[in-house]
Amino acid sequence: MKVVVFGPTGMVGSRIVAELEQRGHDVVGASRSGGTDVTDPDSVASAVAGADAVVCAVSTRGADYTLADAARSVIGGVRRAGVSRLVTIGGTGSLEVAPGVRYVDTPTFNDEYKPEALQHADALEVYRGVDDLDWTVVSPAAYIHPGERTGRYRLGADQMLVDADGKSEISAEDYAVAIADLLEQHGHASERVGVAW
Repeated sequence: MKVVVFGPTGMVGSRIVAELEQRGHDVVGASRSGGTDVTDPDSVASAVAGADAVVCAVSTRGADYTLADAARSVIGGVRRAGVSRLVTIGGTGSLEVAPGVRYVDTPTFNDEYKPEALQHADALEVYRGVDDLDWTVVSPAAYIHPGERTGRYRLGADQMLVDADGKSEISAEDYAVAIADLLEQHGHASERVGVAW
């Protein structure tokens, strides 16, 4: 499978690239430094032409655009290129910790990460308005970090997954395993899923 990954050099994106390459997929990294503008649908369409699937793992830290802007552009670009499968990294903040209560709205949520969390929530709503693509938004556990690839993870829906001790955690490596599995299995189309150990 040919997969184009936007944001291939970040903590998450680099591990997604490594996981897909290890499985034998043809992976192409697309980045601004490489001449691809994630906010320009024509640039996106050119980058993903001929791909079987697209992964969007961009961050807006230090960027002059929002994740919702990037989502609209990527959606437009993959449509123009005729690619139907799109998996994107999502934020943890929009996951619910209780019925109708998002993690980002709780007093314990770190204020430093709130702007990015709210951007992820806005981008999720953009994807939820799309009915002509096979998209999946994958929200990681509350604590995602570089670590061991165990191949073990659980998938949830809109509720934050926690373990028996109440912790919500996943390594970036196992998060990448989940994303690769979702790509290969065409799982959870038109859904947001949460991933944790």
